[in-house]
Amino acid sequence: MPVRQHQRHAVVAGAGIGGLTAALALSRQGWKVTVCERAEGPTAVGAGIVLAPNALRAFDAIGFDPLPGTGRAPAMAMGLRRPGGGWLDRADPAALAARFGRTPLALHRSALTSALAAELPEGTLRYGAAVTAVTAVDEADGRAVVRTADGELTADAVVAADGIHSPLRRRHFPHHPGLHYSGETAWRTVLPAGTAPTGIPAAETWGRGERFGTVPLADGGLYAYATAVVPEGYRPADVRAELLRRFGAWHHPVPALLERIDPAQVLQHDLYDLAAPLPRLHHGRIAWIGDAAHAMTPNLGQGGCQAVEDAVVLAHLLARPDVPAALAAYTRARLARTDAIRVRARRAGRVAALRHPLAVAARDLAFRALPAEVSLRALDDLFDGFTLPGRTGQGPNGAARNGRRARGR
Repeated sequence: MPVRQHQRHAVVAGAGIGGLTAALALSRQGWKVTVCERAEGPTAVGAGIVLAPNALRAFDAIGFDPLPGTGRAPAMAMGLRRPGGGWLDRADPAALAARFGRTPLALHRSALTSALAAELPEGTLRYGAAVTAVTAVDEADGRAVVRTADGELTADAVVAADGIHSPLRRRHFPHHPGLHYSGETAWRTVLPAGTAPTGIPAAETWGRGERFGTVPLADGGLYAYATAVVPEGYRPADVRAELLRRFGAWHHPVPALLERIDPAQVLQHDLYDLAAPLPRLHHGRIAWIGDAAHAMTPNLGQGGCQAVEDAVVLAHLLARPDVPAALAAYTRARLARTDAIRVRARRAGRVAALRHPLAVAARDLAFRALPAEVSLRALDDLFDGFTLPGRTGQGPNGAARNGRRARGR
């Protein structure tokens, strides 16, 4: 009789969007999965997230619907404004849908993590079980030993989804320079459905070293955020007064929103990205995903989206029997794309954070003069860039773009 092989086991460090997506994708590949989360239980911490078409396409690949049982959210436009209210650039929902097959979907982060967790097999999630160390990761034919606050586990693969300050990244890449402060801090909050004015578009307003954004959520709430160029670690004593001082004279509905926010529900985080790319996204039997792998500033709205892509690609490759080879293939598939987006997000942030009046005027003039077709085309590599290794044509424009590249255009 043939010897029955053991069910392969993956340990995921971190129950954020990337970690839960990896857990779901791997479990649907037949893996046993244990998610180890340092928090003591599920939390509603977080604000909004925009799932761009590339992330939605990645979710499609594993059969996951971010809005289970509710149908699709209304098409969402995007736009860029000046503090006085004038528009610099607008993306029409119909044009977005025609080019990328769909428009972005915005929802509360906790709604997304809850939906992902609900799809996992019972017993997958372990709270209060932070991963403290992984050993024996260099043995090509051996299993990793994962030490957690809740005991030890053995695993055929370990997914490091332990966030921007990833302890596993620091431990296994000790010479990496770590994080780089962008020069900006961000305030984020969500106004629940019924407490925010209706009809507010998805838009970001750029001033001089300051930004304010609004994103309507699928449940009727509103995600609002602001950024400012400040010294690292700056924390105002009165959040509402600080935001009113900076944005209170901006266009409608910014002042009204600032009057409605609950300061206790406003999150403030300085914005960081990785100072340099990791040399690779795997080490032995560990693979890094999301912020742990390629922390990026939120200027392109791709941090969470790239975590979703990472997770789906990693699970797809781990269908192979040779785990070390699959993880090496994961690095080849993801390192160049994610680092290019990290660099692009940093550059976009520098443009948005300009403060000199002449530089701001030139920036705004350039955006107003940009044809709509050019603005849409600039999103191709982001929104239409998700592919599974071994497959082509995932995005509506994939075949056409590949054809242009093949002809050297």
